[in-house]
Amino acid sequence: MDCFSGKLWHHLPSKDVLEVFQVDPGKGLDTLQIKWRTDEFGPNALTTRRGKTKLERFLLQFHQPLVYILVAAGIITAALGEVVDSAVIVGVVLVNAIVGYIQEAKAAGALEALANSMITEAVVIRSGSTRRVAASELVPGDIVVLRSGDKVPADLRLFSIKDLRVDESALTGESVPVGKAADALPQDAVLGDRRNMAYASTLITYGQATGVVVSTGDCTEIGRISTMVSEADELATPLTRKIASFSHILLWAILALAALTFTAGVLRGEKAADMFMAAVALAVGAIPEGLPAAVTVILAMGVSRMAARGAIIRKLPAVETLGGASVICSDKTGTLTENQMTVTAIFAGLASHAVSGAGYQPEGDIEGFDERNQALRTTLLAGLLCNDTSIEYSETGEKVVGDPTEAALIVAAGKGGLRLDEQSRSLPRIDTLPFESEHQYMATLHDQGASSPRLVFFKGSVETVLDRAAMELHADGTLQPLDPDSIRAEVERLGMDGMRVLAMACKELPAEISSLAHEHVSSELIFIGLTGMIDPPRPEAVQAVHAFHRAGVKVKMITGDHAVTAAAIGVQLGLGIETCPGSPTCQVMTGADMSRISDEELVAKAADTAVFARVAPDQKLRLVMALQSRGEVVAMTGDGVNDAPALKQADIGVAMGKGGTEAAKEASDMILTDDNFATIEAAVEEGRGVYDNLLKFIVWTLPTNVGEGLVILAAVLLGVALPILPVQILWINMTTAGCLGLMLAFEPKEPGIMNRDPRDPRLPILDTELYIRILLVGGLLLVAAFGLYEWELRTTGVQEQARTVAVNVFVMVEAFYLFNSRSFTRSPFALGLWTNPWVVGGFAIMVVLQLAFTYVPFMNVLFGSAPIGVLPWLKIIGVSILAFIVIEVEKWLRNRPAKAAGHA
Repeated sequence: MDCFSGKLWHHLPSKDVLEVFQVDPGKGLDTLQIKWRTDEFGPNALTTRRGKTKLERFLLQFHQPLVYILVAAGIITAALGEVVDSAVIVGVVLVNAIVGYIQEAKAAGALEALANSMITEAVVIRSGSTRRVAASELVPGDIVVLRSGDKVPADLRLFSIKDLRVDESALTGESVPVGKAADALPQDAVLGDRRNMAYASTLITYGQATGVVVSTGDCTEIGRISTMVSEADELATPLTRKIASFSHILLWAILALAALTFTAGVLRGEKAADMFMAAVALAVGAIPEGLPAAVTVILAMGVSRMAARGAIIRKLPAVETLGGASVICSDKTGTLTENQMTVTAIFAGLASHAVSGAGYQPEGDIEGFDERNQALRTTLLAGLLCNDTSIEYSETGEKVVGDPTEAALIVAAGKGGLRLDEQSRSLPRIDTLPFESEHQYMATLHDQGASSPRLVFFKGSVETVLDRAAMELHADGTLQPLDPDSIRAEVERLGMDGMRVLAMACKELPAEISSLAHEHVSSELIFIGLTGMIDPPRPEAVQAVHAFHRAGVKVKMITGDHAVTAAAIGVQLGLGIETCPGSPTCQVMTGADMSRISDEELVAKAADTAVFARVAPDQKLRLVMALQSRGEVVAMTGDGVNDAPALKQADIGVAMGKGGTEAAKEASDMILTDDNFATIEAAVEEGRGVYDNLLKFIVWTLPTNVGEGLVILAAVLLGVALPILPVQILWINMTTAGCLGLMLAFEPKEPGIMNRDPRDPRLPILDTELYIRILLVGGLLLVAAFGLYEWELRTTGVQEQARTVAVNVFVMVEAFYLFNSRSFTRSPFALGLWTNPWVVGGFAIMVVLQLAFTYVPFMNVLFGSAPIGVLPWLKIIGVSILAFIVIEVEKWLRNRPAKAAGHA
């Protein structure tokens, strides 16, 4: 489908737009024009793009190197006749696949949510009559009538407007409804500044208008967003990338060792069949069968802990991704701020008054408030009565019915002890001049009682009031000549703090006037005060930003709001920007700035810029990609339809659960149930803990596989019988992973976890020091297991008893090594034995299982084990304690330089 060039409509006069579409605004399109344009442009609906089928998504869960290894292990064990062991391995693979499928099943709903946002009806003028049609039937050139409460059905160029305000927050991020005007605009006006346009899926909050459809379906702004969502890369998380890389290395290492074992044995003159079985035994030993299950369980534990802290994870690997985030890109409204306009400053009676409290609850104080201050009290009264909004309070919270700006004025009046019901009774409203964009003010007429003059309250832009006022009210109730320069200076000061400023005025009219006209307020107004309001930062968000900075995580605010407001909020949040002399937005990059620079320049500047304002949806996506190109792990928060492409592109997308659109939620990896930025900090902390525990499990489990492989290889090279059989290897790997290793999932987060810098995503999952630890423990297992195996074999001459000793050496060394693995830097004695009672419980269960393995007859038959005496157990415990001591000494030596540097 061809699209008209949507970028020109706001630039053209409305009469030129109507000529382009060959439509009379009073008659609309005729039947033949509608049919032709329907055939040409198609329905006004988003194209549903084919996603993966349920079967494809399920089968893709098996498309991982580690799963290939497990499948190979299952086939090998089945070939060995060990049906039970093969079934266990296959069961692990299936569980992993099912859990992953369930976690990711909802991801395909992003485009459906976007499509649903366009399902509505529209009032159109066709063939000279007004009718209601399904929005999907609209075509370019249709004349659409909009009224308060309507959802805009397509992209419209407005040409007739009366007091229209549109909530465009889901599309542009603008925090308050936008007033509209029909005049042509500069060609370079960004999306949020196109006041003569109304865009599909936005909401009419006030007034009415008529416009011509200029774009439908995929050609609308929301259609462009849908296309960006579908085209955004489905990124693998840092964890999945590292595990995939690690699994490839492991796969080739296992195959190389198995081939070496087979070749060495054949060259020694052993039978090829025997050497094949030895190679299979080595492969089974080297495969960490419990790793995928452990990864799933540890991630699932993280999901559970995050849910308790207000973060719902939709994709398991996202648990860990947050822990590795190096940049948090956050929407402003409702995430970093309260999403509740709040009066924070009042200028009245030549004095400024700070207002405490935030949000729509009337809790807070007005600095220096005195009921005798006539200017201050009248300013509050004007804001309360020159107002068409109400606030409904309930147990679940408060609901604003009307304009958030007017709601803020009601709350401010309440902080001064003024109640709407009481004041409405004493000063009943007689007539109203509603706000109109061309006039930029609202006025109300009130009855002060029999024979008393009528009272007018006037609320509007500062210049509108100053043009009409000659006097101002002072605190003592006297009237003095107006000093416009001092008021403008105060407005500039409030504007530097990012506040939206409204001016209040009043006037008395003769008692016989009962209808208010514009000429009544065209002059002789009395200036009474200014109110400065802003959507204030959440206090907990300020603390979270500081915590992120301590953790080495950069925070960037991306908003559709104006640069001045964004800069002020950025300073209050502590994002690392400072207002500059003469230019409060010098450290803020706007969407217009981004459109003028290349991708290479953006990559360079994005790293040093903390605040981005008036940013369009495609620019959010471009910014995320620029940061990722620098190697950053990017978490992106958002709540609107406009955030969906960037949420999907980010390494982890975070949507708002309470105020977020369905499109944002479905494109995300995580949903905040409380819409609170501080919850992201808690989730990052949990994510770091999850990664630590995953790493601890890997470093704990791999030495067993290394030791098992080395034992098999040594036996082949020495030409002796295998000290452990394949079925015994499976017993070791599966039972210890479940009873011992998984207990690390419950390990508490280590102190100072949020004082570290983020992990470099380019580094492998294991560093050199950890490889040394794995090889050291693997070597200890080789020496201990092979040595005690030979000792027992020479002492008793019974092969089964010798192998039982070797198996118990592996299990008991692993059990003691589990306590070493609780921390890479601290001893288990410093951690405290009962800080993770699951480790103690797992140790006890493992001892019971090993006693069953050694002494229960059917276990002896099943696994080729045999009862052993007390002396072998003493040797086993002895080498296990010795291994524990060696690892603690190695840990102490490795961390000694860091401790010395810390003391220095």
